[in-house]
Amino acid sequence: MSLISANHISKEYRVGEMAVQALSDVSFEIEPASFVSFVGPSGSGKTTLLNLLGCLDKPTEGTLTVAETDVASLDRKASAAFRGKTIGFIFQDFNLLPVLTVYENIEYPLLMVQKVPPEERERRVTALLDAVGMADQRDKYPDQISGGQKQRVAIARALVTNPKLVLADEPTANLDHDTAYMVLNLMKKMRNEFKTTFIFSTHDQKIVGEAETIFTLEDGKLNSAKGKGGNGNG
Repeated sequence: MSLISANHISKEYRVGEMAVQALSDVSFEIEPASFVSFVGPSGSGKTTLLNLLGCLDKPTEGTLTVAETDVASLDRKASAAFRGKTIGFIFQDFNLLPVLTVYENIEYPLLMVQKVPPEERERRVTALLDAVGMADQRDKYPDQISGGQKQRVAIARALVTNPKLVLADEPTANLDHDTAYMVLNLMKKMRNEFKTTFIFSTHDQKIVGEAETIFTLEDGKLNSAKGKGGNGNG
């Protein structure tokens, strides 16, 4: 069964008297444990689509199912609960809290969203610190680590709730070439280990080259989709 099923979804915004069509009649399926990239120029609808997949917004038309849930039908409270349980987010500017340590940043979703007991929090955070190679940096603050290290922490934070889906908006935009590849390889390793689906919105050809399935958006329409075959180690 598909993890995500989008059927003829459209999204229209009102700007004063004017209607802006951000997405128009978009349909696609995404399988579990996939590594997927949505590509296209600025204004093509990539961020709008990620917002819909992340239950931060709702389509104007069409149906959108994520993890067997009709997310378009959820109210605000139910959307927040679903996000906390099912979806992780990785941002291009990392979005780490400067007053929290590396450990505390990763732990934060478990405190705020899932109310996980202390012993289980420690087990999950410690395991992910090891997995992303940041165990020796656990007590440092964000301003004491590099951009690549911040993105490792952001990946661990996105995975700590055991989500089925991680959404990454331009996750390598603020990283140099070598660091970007390191982060991409780490995300692939995490996908293989946790069977989490990663979906990217990007201009970055490095990500496009690593994605197993590539959807191309232009002017709010899905122009094409191509895959490299399978959900293997890639």
